Amino acid sequence: MKLHREGRVILSIGLLLFAILSYLFIRFIPSPFGYVMALALWVLYGFMIWFFRNPDRSHTADEKSVIAPVDGKVVVIEKVFESEFLKEECLQVSIFMSPLNVHITRYPVDGKVIYSQYHSGKFLVAYNPKSSELNERTTVVVETKDAQKILFRQVAGAVARRIVLYAKKDDTAVAGKEYGFIKFGSRVDLFLPLDTELHVKLGDITKGGVQTIATLR
Repeated sequence: MKLHREGRVILSIGLLLFAILSYLFIRFIPSPFGYVMALALWVLYGFMIWFFRNPDRSHTADEKSVIAPVDGKVVVIEKVFESEFLKEECLQVSIFMSPLNVHITRYPVDGKVIYSQYHSGKFLVAYNPKSSELNERTTVVVETKDAQKILFRQVAGAVARRIVLYAKKDDTAVAGKEYGFIKFGSRVDLFLPLDTELHVKLGDITKGGVQTIATLR
């Protein structure tokens, strides 16, 4: 299993720390309790490895397709006014990630990055409607070949306290390729043109980098 680069330091430190703690538990806590506590540590470490997995993903969609940016559950589909960059009404699609999902965030469309911005903020639960505006977040806008502007946000939550953004202005965006990582949960918001044809509904489960969730007109 391939691991994501964001996990290298955490997993290295965790390996050393858990090895030391396991030795102490087994050495100084009477059997079988010491062994049980040591085993619990390694189960936790196994989860950490699983969290930082980096599966290979590919798709066969065309340039009008919008690819799911993350694995997760569709929790919002609504018409909103996007006030940071687009300054117009859009169709917002939000996908919530649990700690069990792959947490790589991927470009939803091909094009050119024309805006990339980090915003500090709060850590409200990701289901809160205000989290897209008040929480720590990043905003990226990609202009497609036919000049449509697609905005998407990584949004931190109550558990997720570390957003990593790789996308920079003037980068080339390739649908399905990673542009960031969110550690331990949260959500991604997509802001699409109002006439976009959606292929998902509330409650649907998405697969990032593979699934076509919408088609641009």
